[in-house]
Amino acid sequence: MARTLSQFLNDLDRDLRARGDWGSVADYIPELARIDPAQFGIAVALADGQVLTAGQADQPFSIQSVSKVFALACVLGRIGEQLWLRVGREPSGDRFDSILLLEQEKGRPRNPFINAGALVVTDELLTGRSPRQALTEVLGFVRQAAEDENIHIDKAVAESETRTGHRNAALAHYLRSFGNLQNPPDHVTGTYFHQCAIEMTCVQLARAGRVIAGLSCAPALLSPVKQRRINALMMTCGQYDGSGNFAFRVGMPAKSGVGGGLLVVAPGRASIAIWSPGLDGWGNSRMGTLAAEKLAEFTGWSVFG
Repeated sequence: MARTLSQFLNDLDRDLRARGDWGSVADYIPELARIDPAQFGIAVALADGQVLTAGQADQPFSIQSVSKVFALACVLGRIGEQLWLRVGREPSGDRFDSILLLEQEKGRPRNPFINAGALVVTDELLTGRSPRQALTEVLGFVRQAAEDENIHIDKAVAESETRTGHRNAALAHYLRSFGNLQNPPDHVTGTYFHQCAIEMTCVQLARAGRVIAGLSCAPALLSPVKQRRINALMMTCGQYDGSGNFAFRVGMPAKSGVGGGLLVVAPGRASIAIWSPGLDGWGNSRMGTLAAEKLAEFTGWSVFG
């Protein structure tokens, strides 16, 4: 008898734990450095409204750069295509916090998912409003998307990033030097650090991702055009300089975070959230990537047919 998706997820949880090759946590953020890498959770939100889970799917974690997807959705809703005058849409080929391309390309980040690009997106969120108002917009969007008001910012993680986020501060000042940052750099980085410190479970994240996946059960927060735009960027840029490898192995749009979170989209079919805090050399979840690959093999879900 063929396995159901629910049975597959439970088998996947067991098999990954038996492997034990967890990777390393993001030790440059003190609050994340304390987390045990040997953890795994997965939630799959389907178009019919079901959410299937396995492992530690109800364990809250810091979504970190996965939040960039939701911040981008907010900004595209406010200013639309004008954003691309300030941010590109191409893969970077460099680390997510690299300053090299920013210098070569005169302060216009390659895409909105590397840190420099995300800072420009945050700058747009801040235009005409306070950091508190900007954060309220992003957090409100996430809560609406997940249909869950019990989603908050982890203040300890935000403070930890604020104390140690010197590279992001450097990127912000560099952007300002090229005239591509309108608000004070400390306002931009402070807002960005708090946005990255949004804490969610796999279940909450999978539910929030339904609006990106265009599921029929999702709240109507994004137009189909914006969904396609965001999916395209997730496919080409969502795993930083490991995006090509992820596309080859998994074949679905996704966005990673150094907290070990992974939001994967099967357009029109499912929104998948995976968490395992041990990272690979690209800064993406090691077990999360493997889990996404195994899920794609089992389901046949792929944007490539």
